[in-house]
Amino acid sequence: MAGKVYFLPWNRKDEFYNFLKFARAFDHVKARQFLAIKLHFGEEGNHGYVKPEYTKVLADIAKEKTAFPYLTDASTIYIGKRSDAYHHLLLANKHGFTIENCGCPVIISDGLRGNASQEVEIDKKHFKTVSIARDIYYSDSFIFLNHFKGHEVAGFGGALKNIGMGCGSKAGKYAMHHNTNPEIDTTNCIGCGSCIKWCPPKALEVVNKKIKFNKEKCIGCGECTISCPKGVFELTWNDSLKNVQEKIVEVCYGVLKNKKSFSISFLNHITKFCDCNTRKDKVLLDNIGIVAGADPVAVDQSSIDIVNKVYGKDFIKELYPDIDYIVQLNYAQELGIGSRDYELVKY
Repeated sequence: MAGKVYFLPWNRKDEFYNFLKFARAFDHVKARQFLAIKLHFGEEGNHGYVKPEYTKVLADIAKEKTAFPYLTDASTIYIGKRSDAYHHLLLANKHGFTIENCGCPVIISDGLRGNASQEVEIDKKHFKTVSIARDIYYSDSFIFLNHFKGHEVAGFGGALKNIGMGCGSKAGKYAMHHNTNPEIDTTNCIGCGSCIKWCPPKALEVVNKKIKFNKEKCIGCGECTISCPKGVFELTWNDSLKNVQEKIVEVCYGVLKNKKSFSISFLNHITKFCDCNTRKDKVLLDNIGIVAGADPVAVDQSSIDIVNKVYGKDFIKELYPDIDYIVQLNYAQELGIGSRDYELVKY
């Protein structure tokens, strides 16, 4: 039987509180539980994230149930303002994610340097165990607050990516990206070094005013592809990118193992690249609505269907024609995380 997915049109976004009640978003939350509200606090210079006022609504409902809500994310493997808890918290505060605005604290779930982790046994195709952020592991239940957008590795980022990649420790993120190397054409390279700034393993250097790439050091994080202003780097579709999607799903499986959750995806400010992009990206679709449900697979599938209906054709395939983004949905369904079948209920 298909699960229910709920839809709130953007022009009624002010009814978010009543919408969540209607969608029974907190049925899984019990008194005195630590509730992790997992979201992206926004990269510096990027506006593609769910704004603080919506987290306040979530925290208020959680506290009505006498639960203990907190906002959280884990460290990035690329070098930036979100690569350690100290600077990550400063950035979150700058973007308005304060106790006063949100009604609950912000806790970076993998510790000061991103090495506070927990291994979870899953025994799947790619991983026997997965490394997830420690405080995610010790949380009792979850609300996943997602911002839907394109993604240069997975095709799109939604609920599954927020759960899998977002909750992985640094070690877990390295493992998910492993063996995904970019193709490089230095014809247009101007030697600006923008890519070097964001390369975690220092696999890049400028030699004779052109970038030089050390493939042996590359971890496949893809940051060079979005930091380069001249299109020198490209992640091409191959078996490795398929594997990355499946690995994200396996980590998602580990995060959700023996835990209950609810997923909420915002379909606004939709861009081609991930919200980790530090450049202001062109908004391709905006102000569509909010999708919510207990099944993250159904939430992602319905988000795609709604976006495609607005766009008039396959939006993600237009952005990334060589990425088969359905891989993550099918594999998540295969692992029993959820179902691509759903019943859409409009609020």
